[in-house]
Amino acid sequence: MRRLLACLVYSCCLLLVPSQAATYTYLRPEWTDPGRDPYGVALLKLAFAKAHACHTLVYSTDPMKQGRAIYELEHGTGAVDIMITMTSAEREAKLLAVPIPLTKGLLGWRIALVRKERLQQFAHVRTVGQLKAFVAGQGHDWPDVGILRASGLPVHVSSAYDGMFKMLEANRIDYFPRAVQQVFDEVEHYPGLAVEPHLILRYPTDAYFFVNRAHAGLAGDIRRGLEAAIADGSFDRLFYSYFATKIAAAGLEHRHVLDLPNPLRGPSLPVSRKSLWFSPAELRRPAFRDALKPGAGPATPSCVPSAR
Repeated sequence: MRRLLACLVYSCCLLLVPSQAATYTYLRPEWTDPGRDPYGVALLKLAFAKAHACHTLVYSTDPMKQGRAIYELEHGTGAVDIMITMTSAEREAKLLAVPIPLTKGLLGWRIALVRKERLQQFAHVRTVGQLKAFVAGQGHDWPDVGILRASGLPVHVSSAYDGMFKMLEANRIDYFPRAVQQVFDEVEHYPGLAVEPHLILRYPTDAYFFVNRAHAGLAGDIRRGLEAAIADGSFDRLFYSYFATKIAAAGLEHRHVLDLPNPLRGPSLPVSRKSLWFSPAELRRPAFRDALKPGAGPATPSCVPSAR
């Protein structure tokens, strides 16, 4: 039986004219924080609340690899109605994208996980050409594979998320590029690995909410809610409540940036909307600083409880 995430029917909705309520299946995350909703779930709740769309969410029966989830969503099998994944031209051709970058572009800011005893080998890398001497690991159905290879960077792929850490531990790959908001949680589970402190790979991309092309109304609800959250600042407050401490730990201002082009980028990527994208100037903004204060907890969407 699918786990109920949250019913978004509240008294606040009764005071407004909501979208027609419906039940949608959200792709079950492969990993979760037991103390709070996964970021994507919290953000979706916020969007629905801001759009006055009193929908019910349930997790998919099982987690799925990206390729399978995209297939199920594209073909409308009912296994999943909403998923978060990195955008690409191919994915936007198959699915209906809600073109709002969900992590302010940080999904394209990549820090390397490496074996502790090999940290020194990366200390003097300052160009893409020098990085070509090392083999990266990535998921076989991730757009990152094409992005890295387009810049001539060797990549070894795996069909299993856990398998990439095992490949790194076994020296079958040299580094595993992970997003700023991912890397520090992941390294805690692998005592033989370390976060490389000098470099960051950066390419223009991010994750979107995607739905089946027949669900234009659902996509409209999500986009309307996200735009409202961006406008009133609640998007940034939620984002930084989850990720400010990890961004601060990354020391981005001290890292050498290797910018890579993204030949796979989706046509909808809103690169001209600077307010949607993270930059080092964000480190001085109140939303970021407030999230770092002692006792600052995760922001929660108004009228929406935590997932059960």
